[in-house]
Amino acid sequence: MSPPPARAFPWILTVVTAAVLAVLISLGMWQVQRLAWKQDLIARIDAAQAALPIPLDQALARPDPEFTRVVVTCRGLDRARFVLLRTLVDGEPGVRLVSLCSDQEPILVDRGFVAEAISARPAQDGGTMPVVVRGILRRGEPSNAFTPPPGEGLVYVRDLGLLADALGAQTSRRDLMIVAETSSNPEWAALRPVALPEGLSNNHLGYAITWFGLAAALIGVYLALLSRRLRA
Repeated sequence: MSPPPARAFPWILTVVTAAVLAVLISLGMWQVQRLAWKQDLIARIDAAQAALPIPLDQALARPDPEFTRVVVTCRGLDRARFVLLRTLVDGEPGVRLVSLCSDQEPILVDRGFVAEAISARPAQDGGTMPVVVRGILRRGEPSNAFTPPPGEGLVYVRDLGLLADALGAQTSRRDLMIVAETSSNPEWAALRPVALPEGLSNNHLGYAITWFGLAAALIGVYLALLSRRLRA
């Protein structure tokens, strides 16, 4: 009596398993990279919160000035022209008022957040009073194919080039801006300077473990199915 024919190797199952495994491992590695990025971001924010402000020109002379706390005087900032940057702060929709400070090296200043429910805005009639601003230097965020184009005084991403163009500020820096910690309009409580995010969550390690765990479980299931098929 001849032995039963050997079962064919499950190539389709193997290829599908390998493809899914590659995706799971890639997602796990991406979360590991995000973990390192988030840890560095939190460390830089903590350092910025503890640092004393320095003059803007000294900060800009650093190799990497982002998250440096600075102090600068901007003449007429309280009544300067602004463009509105659409944003969320702690889940609350609203806009940030972005103006140009041109007393020293021209640089954009995020003057603070105004909630969506507030329709009032400060005057834009070009004052001359010196306004001392303390804030944090931040880089911008590039727009992408999904970013709505600027319109009606609104910009939808912290793209410093778009913000500068909307203000007609062709000579301003386009790699850094000052995000104010002190208000340019202290008499107007609706304007809330928010320079640094608070309470940043860092769940990337948990996400990485989840993806790698799913990859290990997939390998276990595949080996069990393969063993059963080859024994049949």
